[in-house]
Amino acid sequence: LTAGVDLASGDAVIVLDADLQDPPEVVLELAAKWREGYDVVYAVRDVREGETRFKRLTASLFYRGFNRISEVKVPLDVGDFRLVDRRVLDVFARMRESNRFVRGMFSWIGLRQTGVLYKRKERFAGETKYPLRKMLRLALNAITSFSHFPLQIATFLGFLCAGLSAAAILTVVILRLSGNQAFFGQATTLIAVLFLGGIQLISLGLLGE
Repeated sequence: LTAGVDLASGDAVIVLDADLQDPPEVVLELAAKWREGYDVVYAVRDVREGETRFKRLTASLFYRGFNRISEVKVPLDVGDFRLVDRRVLDVFARMRESNRFVRGMFSWIGLRQTGVLYKRKERFAGETKYPLRKMLRLALNAITSFSHFPLQIATFLGFLCAGLSAAAILTVVILRLSGNQAFFGQATTLIAVLFLGGIQLISLGLLGE
């Protein structure tokens, strides 16, 4: 997709899957919206024929979850089928990420964007090139590229570990002073490791942010 966009020279480019699930006649509707002044016109799947309930459910959960944890909002029920104006393409061409979540990249660029409803047909022939393994990798790329949430989880876990170890230190000290033999042995070492692990997680989260 990126190679095709790099080589395209028109005033606008249509991104369209080649498996006949996205009807080419919808291109006319996308072009009509583009002539109204929109920079990106994406096709919204009103009906999705031939897809399993599992595929529809996981896609719905992912994009709704993604929009909750990311500052970049990706339109729901939208794939790569869209019309993109040259202004957007010029910005996109300067974004040379290796792991590319293209839908998020187009949304991040911004400018004027709108959608057109259409009926996505069942696959005419062949098999999907995106099995569950690839979909999970795409989801991971999307989250790590457009959300601070994983970093915030690391920071939270770091504070949690450090807090637990601090509470454990006080507990061990009180028990030792009171003559309790419950925590003799490796308690000090384990608490120190837990505390340092918490500090490391906090540092990683803050550095990432």
